[in-house]
Amino acid sequence: MTQTEQLAIAEGERIEKLKALHHQALALIGEDPEREGLLKTPERVAKAMMDLTRGYKMDPLAVLNSARFQEDYRHMVIVKDIQFYSLCEHHLLPFYGKAHVAYIPNGYITGLSKIARVVDIYSHRLQVQERMTLQIKECIEKALSPLGVMVVVEARHMCMQMRGVEKADSITTTSDFSGAFNQAKTREEFLALIGHK
Repeated sequence: MTQTEQLAIAEGERIEKLKALHHQALALIGEDPEREGLLKTPERVAKAMMDLTRGYKMDPLAVLNSARFQEDYRHMVIVKDIQFYSLCEHHLLPFYGKAHVAYIPNGYITGLSKIARVVDIYSHRLQVQERMTLQIKECIEKALSPLGVMVVVEARHMCMQMRGVEKADSITTTSDFSGAFNQAKTREEFLALIGHK
């Protein structure tokens, strides 16, 4: 049996176990999991959860290193408006928004799409926005050893909009930075370039 076949079997077993749990959850909230509209819901939810948490099976550092190139460029590289969707680890409700990432190379650059891929990988795990912001920054630091990195994440959290305080228009912004971005002037340049005052 090939490794791919083994992985497919393991994933199939996880989906079956998740299906059973969601079948039970439907009954526990007072629903009839055997009624027509819900018959396939446990399987759909199980598959959705596997997709929404696929980031656990990916290595973001390997992604950046797969397109790491030597280049003598020492100015800011920005990838902005990277759309993402994630699940809050506290309520398993979505939070979503945009990430803006900048780094100043120190002899090495990476493919621009790889930065968006790093955001995608970390967002497809159970998360809190603060940790995700830090993880993106640290991954770029480790892969490229740049002169500086800055990450800004803006998100809407369904745990605030659908339940609890129910504040539909609130946006949470987090940032993390290192190296050259410790200088206010460099941070201000980045924020201006991504459209923040």
